[in-house]
Amino acid sequence: MIVSKEELLHIANLAMITLKEDEIDKYLLNLQDILNFANIVNEVDSKDLEITIGTNEAKNRFRKDEINEFEDKEALLTNGKEVEQNMFKLPKVID
Repeated sequence: MIVSKEELLHIANLAMITLKEDEIDKYLLNLQDILNFANIVNEVDSKDLEITIGTNEAKNRFRKDEINEFEDKEALLTNGKEVEQNMFKLPKVID
C-alpha cells in the first residue's frame, strides 16, 4: 500500500500534528515502513495458535495476613532518631 502526500497530511491533520515541508518525505517513509510491517504481520498464519493474554503465566499469589510479634523491639527501635512509647516519633508533615 502506497501512501500519498495528501493522505499523510490528512492523517497529520486528524492527529493535530503540524508537519514542516522538509519533514513530509521522512514521515511518508516511516508511515510506509509501519504499514509494510503491518501487512507482514497480517499475512502470518495464526489459526493454530492458542490465544494468549500476556507473555508469561504470572498469577497473583496471596498469603494469609498474619500478625507476628517482633521479638527484639529494643533493637528495632534503636534505628529511629526519636522514640516515644515504643513508637518512632516523626516530624509533623501536615499543618
